[in-house]
Amino acid sequence: MEEERPWRIVLIDDEADIREVLSVTLKDAGYEVATAFDGESGLRLVEDFRPQILITDIRMPGMSGLQVLEAVKQAHPDIEVIVATAYGEMEVAIRALQLDASDFVVKPVSEDGLQLALRRAQERYNARRQAADYTTLLEQESVETTRELLEAIRFQRRLIDSSMDGILGCDRDGKVVTFNRALENLFGVSRYEVLGRRLLKDFFEEKDFVAFQDDLASDRYGGPGTLFRYETRIRTPKGLAIPVQVSVTEILERDERDGLVCFFRDLRDIRRLEREMADQANLLHQDKMMSLGRLAASVVHEINNPLAGILNYARLMKRILARGRPTEEHLGKFRGYLDLVESETARCSDIVSSLLSFSRRAVPESTAVEVPRLVERAVLLSHHKLELQNIELSVDVPSGLPPVQGDPNQLQQCLINLIFNAIDAMPQGGRVLIGASLDPDKRQVILVVRDTGTGIDPKALPHIFEPFFTTKEEGYGVGLGLSTVYGIVERHGGTVEVESSPGTGAEFRIHLPL
Repeated sequence: MEEERPWRIVLIDDEADIREVLSVTLKDAGYEVATAFDGESGLRLVEDFRPQILITDIRMPGMSGLQVLEAVKQAHPDIEVIVATAYGEMEVAIRALQLDASDFVVKPVSEDGLQLALRRAQERYNARRQAADYTTLLEQESVETTRELLEAIRFQRRLIDSSMDGILGCDRDGKVVTFNRALENLFGVSRYEVLGRRLLKDFFEEKDFVAFQDDLASDRYGGPGTLFRYETRIRTPKGLAIPVQVSVTEILERDERDGLVCFFRDLRDIRRLEREMADQANLLHQDKMMSLGRLAASVVHEINNPLAGILNYARLMKRILARGRPTEEHLGKFRGYLDLVESETARCSDIVSSLLSFSRRAVPESTAVEVPRLVERAVLLSHHKLELQNIELSVDVPSGLPPVQGDPNQLQQCLINLIFNAIDAMPQGGRVLIGASLDPDKRQVILVVRDTGTGIDPKALPHIFEPFFTTKEEGYGVGLGLSTVYGIVERHGGTVEVESSPGTGAEFRIHLPL
């Protein structure tokens, strides 16, 4: 039988090192593995290799992991799909689960997390095969004897019991007549305590059951007598409230309701993912506030000098006017003074506007971002801090670069974090280069931040994008900066690369799609 042969897995990831490591790990665990570097070749490999399980990265050039998931499910709904997401991509992970992905793992992928996801996928695959075998049996054979009929009934019960969703059936009076194993686990109660003894309404708070009945009678969720993916709460016998998604349909007998069948899905994991998404947003804002604190003192110094000049020119003109009617010579000087006041005021306004825009906790947006303007705003906020640290700044950004798609505020946060990292790596001063270029073949813009600092220890290099990992002394950082950069760039469909060795500085490259 197929279940006795080694499980076959197709692995799709555009990063060769990840494909190699995961392939070795899976083969060591006894799986047959075939790999592909993008979605298109991965789909062709699925047709040739016929795996039971597919593992795909979400962010890839060409077809995304979600597109691969949809294509595989359309062509081979029995293949279980596990998606690999970046840290902080919980919204994408939830979308994958909604598209019937078996599970997801977070990159960098841990062996324990991968094995757990594979076990779940195998359980789902076997359950689906049992259901498919049962359907095929009914199509090919008619039940001819009492023994065959009883066996079919027993199989049906096993099928209901093996369902990952909770299945509850009740008669026209609401009395429970079907209660599978998944519901036993969900409610924490044995079916023998429920069957024929409990009513459907016993598993709801009164107000939730009233809303449940009203919505079942309406046409808002699939038509009267039907609820499709309806979200509500159930109550366990111990009083625990659990969020669930339930699909319900009436069982009709001579056009009258003879009962209901309900399919329950526990939403606690999805709610947990949503909370983790909110936590990621809070971490992103926390990192921004830390950067803002470091910018504030520098910006105060940056605008103090032009404000002092404006004040001095204003006082000088007042003093001249107090002596009487100004001469033509004075008026000529006034024009020069006012030009300086105007330019310095505009400069202060630009700095303050950039600081306010950076500090604002806005809803993430996706728009065309002009790279030269993006770099200009980041340099405007950090220029004075670089001067105070005796760091020479050079900028090499061509004016004709095409825009990238993304959130300008978050991309600016990436640049400022990388600039701050460069400053911290050069306590005695040095040089920072901020550059940008176009890769027309890959349709990418590449942002570069290069410093002449202390460099990064090779042992630390694989961990620098992990949350809360830091090589700085206590009190000088909590390890959010680079993980924030990694998460933002991944969400923009890009990648981050770093080259460094001790004593030679570091170069960070951000690849962003046009």
